[in-house]
Amino acid sequence: MLGELIFKIRTSKNITKATLSHETGVDAGHISHIEKGERTPSHKVLKKIASVLDVPYQQLMYTYDKELSEDAKNYKLTSHIAYNSIPAVSSIEDLIICPTKFGSASIALAIDDTSMEPSLLQGTYAYVEFNSPLNNKDIGLFYYNNKLLIRRFIIRKNSLLLKADNDSFPDIKLSENDNFYIVGKILGTNDDF
Repeated sequence: MLGELIFKIRTSKNITKATLSHETGVDAGHISHIEKGERTPSHKVLKKIASVLDVPYQQLMYTYDKELSEDAKNYKLTSHIAYNSIPAVSSIEDLIICPTKFGSASIALAIDDTSMEPSLLQGTYAYVEFNSPLNNKDIGLFYYNNKLLIRRFIIRKNSLLLKADNDSFPDIKLSENDNFYIVGKILGTNDDF
């Protein structure tokens, strides 16, 4: 996933492999292997690549050891990873213990509605792992129509769907061309331990 994302960013910014190689001091052949997913860059090399691509290092780091499913590759979901954006937080309530089983969580987000009940109860905290690839039926944090939503990610033969577990909330049918971003994967809640 990391290599595909680096390739997507590099090509969208019209940066050639030769330029990336020259600016990072990393052999162009090694960059090719990274982009094809044949090699994983060291953290030092990834920091150099992020700097040259002018994207936050941490956003790329979240994808470091993640793999996309075949369905995710078919829908070109790397096009919907928010690699240069982070959630804006208006207040911090408190610190919350991060259990070992959710050790890759980036943040704990308060569930403020009933859209995902009974899976995620209003008033609990969901542990979110940023930029994690989603498989069919995973619960994720999404940016859609200028707001953040927590929904179940459904992959169908001809479409993608953001589905609330609570049937009183409407489903959102997506296409690969929709302007939505996968912010992260919900690992569980503080009710799960």
